[in-house]
Amino acid sequence: MPAQITRDQYGANQFAGRLGLARWQMRVGREHGIIPAPDLDGERWSASLAEECRGRGEHVIARFGDDPPIGSARAAARLAARLGLDVERRDVEVLVAQGDLNVISSFRGFPVYLLRDLDRLDPASVRSVVAARKGPLIDTVDAGGAAMILAWPRKTFDRVAGERGLATDRLGRYSLEDVHALGADEDLVRQVAEEKRELALKRTRRSETRIEDVVRGWLLRCTAYLDGETDLPPDIGPLSRAMKGLSAVRAEIARQNRAPS
Repeated sequence: MPAQITRDQYGANQFAGRLGLARWQMRVGREHGIIPAPDLDGERWSASLAEECRGRGEHVIARFGDDPPIGSARAAARLAARLGLDVERRDVEVLVAQGDLNVISSFRGFPVYLLRDLDRLDPASVRSVVAARKGPLIDTVDAGGAAMILAWPRKTFDRVAGERGLATDRLGRYSLEDVHALGADEDLVRQVAEEKRELALKRTRRSETRIEDVVRGWLLRCTAYLDGETDLPPDIGPLSRAMKGLSAVRAEIARQNRAPS
């Protein structure tokens, strides 16, 4: 039987893996005092401390879930699509200031929020914040806000609004009622969803092509070294990163192809 490998210390990735956590969960768990700081040189966790932390991974997952937190812009977009309102980043900040929403952590200096906290927000509270900002404009929305409410690309909304002859007021704003009617048109929603899927697939395939070019370039340099055309072998690092990226991109292409049309 092969000898069992035992560790006497863990790096950040190893410790997160031992606890069954993603890196973001590990970071948030530490910020909230569930996961202790490293006890070896400030960078690594000892085996004894790792043993003490058995079960804390489940605690972190139970408290913060499996979905990575998102920033204010994406939080506003999520609320806009859910509630049919043109929610903005500043509205999210007001919700935090008045105690309706918790900042769970930060990323690159910006606050982030849990999806489930956003989904639990009282719609009336969000509407009140948006209404306070918009005042008499509450029943209208500009093109950018309409696209956010519908979760459509801006160009798609502009095209559909033109095709449908959607009326605007003197400020060039659309009736919120008309925007909601577009979202209630099941045939139109299916059509736009398919367009979005095709656009996303094209973008992902372009990423695949760029990564493939990196791999092919590495192979050419490798061949040149094997043939004695150069004295230096190619660095393996770029190939390793490219292959990981290619695996991730092709997995995303497979997921997009499986998505219902």
